[in-house]
Amino acid sequence: MMKIAFAGFGEVNTPIEVIERKCKAACESLKTAETEIYPFYPIRDDYEETYINNAVEYFTGKEFDVMVLCVAGWIPSHAVVKVLDKFKDKPMVLWGLCGWYEDGHLVTTADQAGTSALRKALADMGIKFKYIYDIVNKPSKVNEVLAFAKAAAAYSSMRTARVGQVGYRDMQLYGTMFDGLSLKKTIGTEIECFDMLEVVQRAEKIDCSAVQKVIDERIMKWNFLKTPDAEAMANAAKYYLAVKEICEERGLNAVSLKDVDGFKKLLGFPPAPIFTLLAEDGLCTIPENDCLGNVTQIMVNKLTGQIGAYLEFYEYFEDGVLAGVPDYVPVEVVDGKTTVYPAAFGELSQSLLNVSKVKTGLLTMCRLTFTDGKYYLHMVTGEGTTPETWEECGWDKPAPQLAGLKVLLKDTEHFAQNVMGQHYIISYGDNSKIIKDFCALAGIEII
Repeated sequence: MMKIAFAGFGEVNTPIEVIERKCKAACESLKTAETEIYPFYPIRDDYEETYINNAVEYFTGKEFDVMVLCVAGWIPSHAVVKVLDKFKDKPMVLWGLCGWYEDGHLVTTADQAGTSALRKALADMGIKFKYIYDIVNKPSKVNEVLAFAKAAAAYSSMRTARVGQVGYRDMQLYGTMFDGLSLKKTIGTEIECFDMLEVVQRAEKIDCSAVQKVIDERIMKWNFLKTPDAEAMANAAKYYLAVKEICEERGLNAVSLKDVDGFKKLLGFPPAPIFTLLAEDGLCTIPENDCLGNVTQIMVNKLTGQIGAYLEFYEYFEDGVLAGVPDYVPVEVVDGKTTVYPAAFGELSQSLLNVSKVKTGLLTMCRLTFTDGKYYLHMVTGEGTTPETWEECGWDKPAPQLAGLKVLLKDTEHFAQNVMGQHYIISYGDNSKIIKDFCALAGIEII
């Protein structure tokens, strides 16, 4: 839900009914099932500043994600600044409306005179804002306003988001670590690490009937390419229930498990089915203690409503990349039914490997990274296509076709020279604009 404070402005010399009409239409256009709006208009520059004071009083104490400064006509800049000053820590939209044609000629209330006078002033004040202006006889840019409001709501929500890490720094990887203080300062998300022992201890206390229920009602609904091992299904169910319990208790938005040096090495159990089950619950998941991968997932989830699946890179081609996963994909990105292939990899025991076919189409791929005290987001759009037949060396023969896509890129070389890790988060469609809005609010530079 996007909470919007709507402040509509117009000067005292413009007929008040015109300003009211324009502000009302603009405010009504923002009303959707995802918005909660606090409207105050008209706000005029009367000498006593009655309108200004009443507006400030109205907005004070209200919780909102973004303030829309709707300029319906010329307004001296001081009137707008006096209203927003108390709320200048909030993201804002400077939205200029426009004139109309009447009896064959243009009628204007000088909306863009007002916004032109304000744009630099807001920038110089350090306000985090987006400047949007309507054009006569063109559709209103209300969707741009709503998109920025969604980015602002995500920015606000990320301040209280929480990530859980079972263990830390799987395989001693460098690119999966995080800096807690800078992350809290820039994005606000908290990352909490807890030991795998806690998962094991909880799993041992899970009631057998609860384990069997997960097997019967969830796992057995998957499409198995071979008969699964009963012990593997039981382990998947009990560890899933243990991790889910922790996530619910601690209000986690995302979770990662220590994969290779944790579940596989210490328990002899590849955690692919655990991730599959957690993702079915709508939780953002990624393996190998990928901290910033989790944070990127939550960001994408809040901006697009999608789960933010991860893919990792196996091969580069001139026209794109082979991006797949050695374990699982969330049901949300599966084309058809979740398909599982019971197989072993190297010295590991049998894994319930999720080899589902992945949906194709236009993708946005991105990943947060932290370099020399600053956060960056590497982002690219590409076309996800069905890959050729391929296998990862080391699986039982016949080797499974891992879940994945060949993502066609305009410039593979540029992407490769800027790649920030093996895991990238995907969302369907071109979501670059709203992601850029979020990054502008958070002070994250786009690559």
